[in-house]
Amino acid sequence: MGCAEGKKFDLVGIEDRYMETTLDENGILKTISYKNDENFNFAYDVVDVMAKKCPDKLAMLHISRDGRERRFSFRDMAKYSNMAANYFSYLGIRKGDKVMLVLKRHFQFWFSLLALHKIGAIAIPATNLLTKKDFEYRFKAGDVDAIVCTADGDVSREVDKAAHTNSKLKTKIMVGGARESWHCFNKDIRYFSANFSRPENAPGGDDTMLMFFTSGTTSYPKITTHNYRYPLGHYVTAKYWHQVDPDGIHFAISDTGWGKALWGKIYGQWLCEAPVFTYDFDDFDAKEILQMIEKYHITTFCAPPTVYRVMVHLKLENYDLSSLQNVTTAGEALNPKIFEKFKDKTGFDIMEGFGQTETTMLIGNIKGMVPRPGSMGKPNPLYDISVMRPDGTMADPGEEGEIVVGTADGTPNGLFTGYFSDEDKTSSVWYDDYYHTGDTAFMDEDGYLWYVGRVDDVIKSAGYRIGPFEIENEIMKLPYVLECAVTSVPDRLRGQAIKATIVLAEGEEGDEHMKNDIVKYLKKNIASYKWPKIVDFAKELPKTISGKVRRAEIKKNDWAAGQEDVPTVATEEQPDEPESSSGDTDET
Repeated sequence: MGCAEGKKFDLVGIEDRYMETTLDENGILKTISYKNDENFNFAYDVVDVMAKKCPDKLAMLHISRDGRERRFSFRDMAKYSNMAANYFSYLGIRKGDKVMLVLKRHFQFWFSLLALHKIGAIAIPATNLLTKKDFEYRFKAGDVDAIVCTADGDVSREVDKAAHTNSKLKTKIMVGGARESWHCFNKDIRYFSANFSRPENAPGGDDTMLMFFTSGTTSYPKITTHNYRYPLGHYVTAKYWHQVDPDGIHFAISDTGWGKALWGKIYGQWLCEAPVFTYDFDDFDAKEILQMIEKYHITTFCAPPTVYRVMVHLKLENYDLSSLQNVTTAGEALNPKIFEKFKDKTGFDIMEGFGQTETTMLIGNIKGMVPRPGSMGKPNPLYDISVMRPDGTMADPGEEGEIVVGTADGTPNGLFTGYFSDEDKTSSVWYDDYYHTGDTAFMDEDGYLWYVGRVDDVIKSAGYRIGPFEIENEIMKLPYVLECAVTSVPDRLRGQAIKATIVLAEGEEGDEHMKNDIVKYLKKNIASYKWPKIVDFAKELPKTISGKVRRAEIKKNDWAAGQEDVPTVATEEQPDEPESSSGDTDET
């Protein structure tokens, strides 16, 4: 499987060339710093170097929707990215142009992304679920020059509708099909050279490489910008969190339309010389994913909590998962009950990590650590992480506050450079030498961080500050609950009251009797000021295109309905005043 069968590969010499690391007495990553990264360009300095030194080593195993297997070596990746770079250049795409990639999990995404890195054009990954209105906003806000788009479904038609109102979009390229006014990637690329030399003025270092639209959980998506050092920030992601094996294969459940794909499908993995596995599915099927792990001997696996929530309801003993070495999760906080159920069934600890579109992994359970169910882990040594009170001082252990990243000593590789064309938004979250994540947590005495919620998700009821995640964790312990979201509703007495929106497991039906059972269970297990006033059942929770629960949408609908229209659960024991509990009140 590469240049030297059965041996680990250190052909790029990435640690020696670009970074320095130290481990503590327990072998856990202690520090990481970077060097010689002024002109770093992942496409040239990793992919092309690997193609020369270890040309036949597997870079990606790709499985199409119809089950066709394709094995791409690093030589293949260098070759086809060169052809794509020549093709894009022929079509007029230049350094600094902004190119949207709407390619699902098609293997052409990797060719296109690397080609844009080589040219110096700015890649903007996007999901195929966007509609005309979404594209209109993104084309204008992102100043988009070109688009490379899947032929699947109606997405190209939505692009055409949006393009009528955008004169700047000059080039449209289709993958997997052909339509009038579109260039055909699959047919055209065959005519272009596989040679593309690195020019003297090649992009790298501080040049802008990527733009991501955020999930937009509370407003229109912002546009984060990342420079060419961003991939280096994912070295910790892959080596110490995913714990990828150069002789194994890493499988991340993610669509190329959102940032998590670049956490798990290219940068960190190839920095560590580990192959990636890509299954180009349309509809998620947990059983199918488990079959893939079994058939292709997946060694490391990463998925959002939603996937594990489904898996723990399956008979996992029916699948051979013996090839797995490590499993990880990110995207949302992982409920401790899911952690415990998965471990009971498989023996694996799910190593949780936390980060944002604006960052790489900020906090995680990395190699050598013993995870604590419900904790995000400890700060990534790459970042200066603190928990800050609203007044700008640092919180004590056990005290809730906002997760912030210190930048007084410089901007770490992986942290975004700002929001595109929006200095006001940038300065609203990045000031006084700190980037403010907008996420709240507390740090325990041992340095583990515990997620509370988004700043906007925190519920203020009768003087108490209540994080939704703690209540959600308790509800998730009920065997018939698949997912839940806790939000606020208007309340005349308290200002805000608590609502739990619950999705039941398959085959379960919610009724008043079940609501009362849930309320009785919560009364026995959480403090009275955290009791939901409302329990509601839903077929599904509103989610962003990246799969995160949109609590803001639930909250917005309830607050728009007003106090009179919000139904309540009958609970004669619900107190009018919360019980006293030291440390939980907000007196400001």
